[in-house]
Amino acid sequence: MHLGRAAPPASGTAHITGLDARLVRVPLSRPWGPDVPRVHVIATTVSLSDGTEGHGFSWTPTIGAQAVLALLKHDIAGAALGRTADPEAVWQPLWEYLHEAGGGGLTTIALAGLDLALWDAAARRAGMPLTGLLGRRRESVEVYGSGVNLHYSLDELRAQAERWVAAGFDAVKVKVGRPDLGEDVERVAAVRDILGPTRRLMIDANQRWDLDRATRAVTALSAYAPAWVEEPLRADDLAAHAELARRIAVPVAVGENLHTEYRFADFLRAGAARIVQPNIVRVGGITPFLRIVRLAREHGAALYPHLLPELSGQLALTLGADGADVMVEEVEDAGFGALGVLRDPSPVRVAGGRLTETDHAGLGLRFAGPGENTPATAPHAPAP
Repeated sequence: MHLGRAAPPASGTAHITGLDARLVRVPLSRPWGPDVPRVHVIATTVSLSDGTEGHGFSWTPTIGAQAVLALLKHDIAGAALGRTADPEAVWQPLWEYLHEAGGGGLTTIALAGLDLALWDAAARRAGMPLTGLLGRRRESVEVYGSGVNLHYSLDELRAQAERWVAAGFDAVKVKVGRPDLGEDVERVAAVRDILGPTRRLMIDANQRWDLDRATRAVTALSAYAPAWVEEPLRADDLAAHAELARRIAVPVAVGENLHTEYRFADFLRAGAARIVQPNIVRVGGITPFLRIVRLAREHGAALYPHLLPELSGQLALTLGADGADVMVEEVEDAGFGALGVLRDPSPVRVAGGRLTETDHAGLGLRFAGPGENTPATAPHAPAP
């Protein structure tokens, strides 16, 4: 067992004096299905001994929000008190402390709330955005249009693909995994027809297939030149992913449900994926995300952050501009800024299929409180 207290930080080093967390329910303008009309954010504020505050968040669409809030309030807050404000120094001992409740999942999602707030505080203390602290290496990054659209009718899916093309996206991702493979083929064919031969099309099965079904499905869908197949199998089935990667030519992408750098290392060593998609919150924040970036480079794998473009986009701008392909995912009409839950203007802007940074300090992601006006809802707010 790991104790929840660290030795006092060195004299003159800022340390953590408090951590607050609150639950924010975010209604979606385009529900992700009948059971997902909203997503949940746990907004966090860390207080430091030098008077600096940092703002972060944890996130989960539907399951576990109250559990994440409880971990932050009853376990992480107490264990963090008195520790150094350096996020890279504090992350590992806190992860080890929480490990009794699980090495990943709820524990890493909750730990992200502290990690993001500490990175925000560090950048705010330095008077710059996160990209200034980490070193911005790109002026812009490509964004692909994404949709939680398996429940859409074929006409609705076509209309969505047409909106993506009109908005300037050169890459889009659609859901597959209907019970009838013929429906998947019809839907992917329809989207490919709208995109034309040059735009990239990705498919995401969200763990709906077993190995043999995935082999048949990807073989059938290969006629439409998918750039990758995402989560074709149960996310924790390493052996099946490695076997599928041997059977098919389409690159396999995994990561949104891998919660630690150690699991990413397992998949990369086994040759089970050529593309990794860490969700920055689910892996525990920016600190472990940067470790996963290094792992991907060591294994020659592409890395595309999963969801949360206001955060993923900032980190993508810091990834090396050495010719490596980098893309950020934007689910249609699901950005925090567009949904009106941020206290300040969004720290990023997406236009013409590219993401750029706007003027802001730290992460630029402070969530509005009850009844608080936001840039998206306040009177006379400028149009996005």
